[in-house]
Order: sequence, then C-alpha cells, then structure tokens
Amino acid sequence: MRAAAQIFSGTPRNLARLAGVLRAGGLVAAPTETVYGLAANALDATACAEIFRAKGRPSTDPLIVHIRALVELDELAVVNDAARALAQAYWPGPLTLVLPKRPIVPAIVSAGLPSVAVRMPAHPMFRRLLQLARLPLAAPSANPFGYISPTTAAHVRAGLGTRIRHILDGGPCPVGVESTIVDVRDPARPRLLRPGAITRAQLEKTLGVKVAVGARRTAPHTAQLAPGLLPRHYSPRTPVILHDRLAPGNARGAAQDAWVFLARPPGPRRANIFWLDARGDLRGVARRLFAVLRRLDDAGFARLHVERAPDRDGLAHAINDRLARAAARG
Repeated sequence: MRAAAQIFSGTPRNLARLAGVLRAGGLVAAPTETVYGLAANALDATACAEIFRAKGRPSTDPLIVHIRALVELDELAVVNDAARALAQAYWPGPLTLVLPKRPIVPAIVSAGLPSVAVRMPAHPMFRRLLQLARLPLAAPSANPFGYISPTTAAHVRAGLGTRIRHILDGGPCPVGVESTIVDVRDPARPRLLRPGAITRAQLEKTLGVKVAVGARRTAPHTAQLAPGLLPRHYSPRTPVILHDRLAPGNARGAAQDAWVFLARPPGPRRANIFWLDARGDLRGVARRLFAVLRRLDDAGFARLHVERAPDRDGLAHAINDRLARAAARG
C-alpha cells in the first residue's frame, strides 16, 4: 500500500523543494485563499493527467490555471479590455476569467474546448510556489472529485492521502469557497458562471455592463466551460436537506439528524445542533462551510439539515450555490 502523503510547513527550504517537484512533473497540494488546490505544471499534459487520475476527475471538467503575474495571462489567453479591467481590479484574488486559449495550453486543461480559465491567487504560499516553480499551475480543489472541497491540509490528507505525496500546509483557507468564475470571451456579454467572494454587483460596477448569471446548460457527459458547474458537486455522503429558515424547535425531532444554523441559535446547546458562524456573518459562514460539512459527514448522522443564507448579500449567492449542489441527488 502506498504511504500517506507528507505534510510540509511553508519554510523556504520546503517551498523550494516543492517547486522542484512541480518542475519535475509532480503534484503538490497547496493552499489558496479559496480552497486547497492540487497543483501541477499547467503546460505539461502528462502532469495534468495525473491531477485527473488522483482526483478521479472526468476529462470533461476543465482545470483552472493559476498565474503569478499579469503578463502570463497574455501568454495563455487572448485577452480583451473587459478581462484586463477585471484583472486589474481583483487580482491577486478569488476571481477566475474564462477566455479564448492560446495553443500553449494543453487540450486536457480545457477539456478540449478552445477556452481556458485563469486566475491569479492571493495566498502568499501559493504565490511563492508560482515564483519558485516559474510555471503556471493548474490546480483544481485537492479532493476526490465531487466531494466537499478541502480548506485545511488535514482535509487534503483525509481525501487524497494515499494518492499524492506532497501537501503544503498554509493553515485554514481565509475565503473558504471557490473563486468566482466569469466568462468574458465576449466582453460585451459577460456571464457569471460560478458565484464566489467577488460578487455580481462588483463585476457590473467594474465593467459598466449587466452581467448575465448561470452557465448555458450542457449534457453532464460533455465538456464543461468551467469547473464547478455540474448539478451535484461539493457533496457529502450524508444526505443534505436545505431549509430557507431553521428555528430551534426544528431540532427537537429526529435526534439522528444534524441541524446546521447560519448563526448560533438561542436556547440550550444540544448534541445535534451546530452553526456556521456565531453571529451569522456571511464571511464566517463561507469560511467554515466546508469544514463543518466534512465534520458532520464523519459523525454518523442520518441527514444534515442546513439553513440557506438569506439572499441579501452577494456572498449569499456563493454559499447557496454550494449548498444546492451539495444537496442535489444524482
């Protein structure tokens, strides 16, 4: 049996070693500000194929390419003014741009499509890896495909520990949900494909035009324009049931079920009552969402009842998107 992956702290020596692994065509799980990613040389089709193997990821689901400097965007994609405006406003940060790709990008990275998804991460350790490796890095979430995304090094090891060898520990991810993805292939008709910490309102303010919402529907077994678009994703093994609002009285029934509130509910604490942020702050909810779902998935509950975020804030769209996909059956 293959040995479990080793977890490395972010010392200069370790970062240099892991950059060498990436240059040699290996895989490294590393922290971004959103979730942990499983990184490989984005220009090496063989290395990227190892990402798909380790995750059990279908070849129809493309990868996001991570870059360190804006000049690299022009090397990978055909860039327009809308993309430049968004990059200048939100990079480094949790925003991914979909653009026509250049031939340098292997077909496996884009699921065979003529487009590529690119972002510039803000996490200092990932940025240092990019600098030392001197390569753009393809890096989907570092977990078995379709399961809850990892936001700590321990999550990565629990899911991929015998499939990969190297994990860089950067602590808990500060955002906690994946990047916003916007399709700007046509700068006059931008489209929000996946909500995240960068909101639709922010995109519209920067671009000065309306941003459509939602990917155009494709068959499940055909190439997707961007990752995270399948109806069922981010899913625990335990069934998830969503509620617009939970009241403490809901949790009195079905002791074998877990009840997950956005904020700490009033009244006595019971063993099957949980919350995502003590005050219900949506930034805290997003940061802890995947970690709480993972913990409860391992706790032996029959069902997870989870409260949706009130739809008053842009970040609520990202939280509810992840919950809806986690709750989908398929």
